[in-house]
Amino acid sequence: MVAYKARTRVSPIKLDQTINYKDINLLKTFLTEHGKILPRRSTNLTVKQQKELKSAIKRARILNLLPFVLKDKT
Repeated sequence: MVAYKARTRVSPIKLDQTINYKDINLLKTFLTEHGKILPRRSTNLTVKQQKELKSAIKRARILNLLPFVLKDKT
């Protein structure tokens, strides 16, 4: 019988760090190359951080700091 060790998730953002819509470099790390928001299982964020991230990305898109869709160069 093989015992597996439970893997603890480590958040890439500190728990006390706020997610701001003006921090475009941070927000771009959680977007795909097509501009979609990465899911929580890929980002290893907490539920609260993922909700803050989602609202910050949406706010940045509305203010035209981030594109809604990244177009292909073809």
